[in-house]
Amino acid sequence: MTIKTLLTTAALTLATATSGFAACQWGDHDTASMTCAAGTVYDAETNTCKVVSG
Repeated sequence: MTIKTLLTTAALTLATATSGFAACQWGDHDTASMTCAAGTVYDAETNTCKVVSG
């Protein structure tokens, strides 16, 4: 292989790896959800799970 081919391959590999990392790190994280145990419900005011009564 020539040096141009090696450098081009390295640059493309690095660009692909970097874009995958960026998408993972700074992607859409606004869709998180809270899961509570059975018999409880999430209380947004206290950010905890409360026991359902009644």
